[in-house]
Amino acid sequence: ARRGRFMAGGGNMGGPKPPPREVRQDMAPKGGYKPVDVRRNVPKSVGRNAWALLIGVGTLSIYGLFNVAARSRQVRGFKEEQERVRQNILPYLQAEEDMLATKRWEKFHKLEAEIMKDRAGWEVGKSVYYTREWMPAMPAECARPN
Repeated sequence: ARRGRFMAGGGNMGGPKPPPREVRQDMAPKGGYKPVDVRRNVPKSVGRNAWALLIGVGTLSIYGLFNVAARSRQVRGFKEEQERVRQNILPYLQAEEDMLATKRWEKFHKLEAEIMKDRAGWEVGKSVYYTREWMPAMPAECARPN
């Protein structure tokens, strides 16, 4: 019977080979290797173009930073102006809101008087809370009649 390559005990599938009697080590050839030329693509000096490029990049960077700083000052000025305008308009806006709140309270008190007219001892406009602090009315606190 013929033994196959992958069958047990057949072909080259025997046990491990014994180590060689002599140990050989890879060494450099006698006289050494030839020197490697690493300077073949490296220029001897940087040259004018590199210095011009460095000066150009530096100049553009400084110019850009000055423009950023100038724009920041301009935006800060716009924001300060807008804040001053808001501060100057605020009293007028508050007066207008106070007038609207007064009208809402008047409507609310009329509605309250109409709804609670049968309730004895009910005072229209009197707070149901026992606090001493007065807080300005918010628009959502007032009932809106349908």
